[in-house]
Amino acid sequence: MLITSLGAHAQGARSGKPTERSKQKALAEAERAGLQQKLSALKKDISKTESAKDDAADTLAESEQAISDANRALRDLQQELGDTHTKLQQLTAERERLTATVALQKQQLAKLLREHYVAGNEDRIKLLLSGDNPNRINRDLQMMAYVSQAQARLLDALRANLKAVEENQAEAQNANDELAEIAQEQLQQKAKLEQEKTRRAALLSTLSQKLVAQRKEAGNVERDEQRISGLVDKLNKLIEEQAIAAAAEKKRQEQLAAARAAAKAKADAEKKAQQLAQAQARAKAAAAAQAERERLAKANANKSGTIKPVPPAKPPVPAKPDPIDADEPKVALKPEPAPAPVEEPVRPPARAADIALAPAAPAGAFASLKGQLRAPVSGQIAARFGTKRGQGPSWKGVFIRAAEGADVRAVAGGRVVFAEWLRGFGNLIIVDHGGQYMSIYGNNQSLLKRAGDIVKAGDPIASAGNSGGNEESGLYFELRHQGTAFDPAGWVKF
Repeated sequence: MLITSLGAHAQGARSGKPTERSKQKALAEAERAGLQQKLSALKKDISKTESAKDDAADTLAESEQAISDANRALRDLQQELGDTHTKLQQLTAERERLTATVALQKQQLAKLLREHYVAGNEDRIKLLLSGDNPNRINRDLQMMAYVSQAQARLLDALRANLKAVEENQAEAQNANDELAEIAQEQLQQKAKLEQEKTRRAALLSTLSQKLVAQRKEAGNVERDEQRISGLVDKLNKLIEEQAIAAAAEKKRQEQLAAARAAAKAKADAEKKAQQLAQAQARAKAAAAAQAERERLAKANANKSGTIKPVPPAKPPVPAKPDPIDADEPKVALKPEPAPAPVEEPVRPPARAADIALAPAAPAGAFASLKGQLRAPVSGQIAARFGTKRGQGPSWKGVFIRAAEGADVRAVAGGRVVFAEWLRGFGNLIIVDHGGQYMSIYGNNQSLLKRAGDIVKAGDPIASAGNSGGNEESGLYFELRHQGTAFDPAGWVKF
């Protein structure tokens, strides 16, 4: 009966609730909203001086952004799928281990109960009233206490393992729900991707002649250069502002931590002083009581004519616990009141989005990598820094011819500060490396990272393409310092 009732705790969890994955995804989107709003405002500010529809490539913006979003979502979902499968395998192995442990504990408990029943269920009162040898009674009582404690420990362990089995089943159910959720999202994103690719192909066939004509206009190239320079300048300003905000927040947290430590030290000192005062008071009271006893003893001795020394008062000896009560639960002592919490000044907490663009690398880290950076994509250099760009200005970066969909990798560690579509550059991603160094990656088919993400050298951040109205597939790559473009040839091993 007991084992059956305990087994009821192992019932499986039911699906139908929101998965942990969907909750975390919603939270991440909410945290990104503030940063995205700032970057959208920044981009809008740059385009104020330009007419809204003076570039044929703008017609492609919506479909190219949708293709980028769908490809990024599919890549993220594939990663989630692998992680969830791994988690499910770990949960399955853990459930098998717990199930074996529970079965063993049930066998042990059944054996104890059977032995207890065969022994005749002799209780302590009968043993005390048996009139047997007191030493034997005491020994038997101790043994009964040990057995009772062992049974209690076994029951507690069994309950804990049954609860763990129940939690494991709930986690496994959640993981299975997440797998189904991911599979459904993959189908939706694949359908969306195919739809947007078809839409873009139709637009390109309609706009091809206009795009070719606009690429030949020198004024368009100059405006593209002004646009990217303005964006980089504004990003540098925003990064600096948020770095200052991050430093101020760090200082505030340090001050609060110092205040809490000082308050704790003060409370500890006061508690210690109070304990010392109480000990001194007890010692004084004990000395006074001893003196009074000696005075009374002396007075009595004077009456009887004999003076007897009065022994000092002995501290009370704690009573030895009764064997019968040895296995009874102990009552916890009432804890001393905790010190009053430190009053902290009420200040608005820094939002995550407000410090999301703070530099992720030390100021001198990128400069030390000169000549050691790897090429951002595998391909052939079609245009080099400083060479003439048709009838317009010279190239401010390099264009690397690459297959559509080829991985574009970060040349060094840093933080993504921009990941959106921009006129003249298509799907554009910018990584800040600290020390006012930035790497710029344009004309991508897809952006695999978002603004605020931290990346390491070699991490895939985009896939090559010809977005923004470019005539051939590849990657436009720039390096900038303090907003000014410089030749990447001396830095990158092309």
